[in-house]
Amino acid sequence: MLHNAVQPWHLLLVLVVCLLVFGSKKLPDMARSLGRSMRILKSEARALRADDPGTPEPQ
Repeated sequence: MLHNAVQPWHLLLVLVVCLLVFGSKKLPDMARSLGRSMRILKSEARALRADDPGTPEPQ
C-alpha cells in the first residue's frame, strides 16, 4: 500500500506549497534557523554521550 509513497513530484509539490504559504523571503530565514537548531541538537547529543561513561563516542 505504501510502496513508492514519496515520489519526486510529491516533494516538488510540497516545496511549491511552502513557497506559496510562507513566501520567498521567509524561506531562507527558516532554513537558516533550522540549520542552527540541528547543529545545537547535535552538539548537545554529543555532550550527553561524552558525559555517559558507558557509551563509546562514535568517530
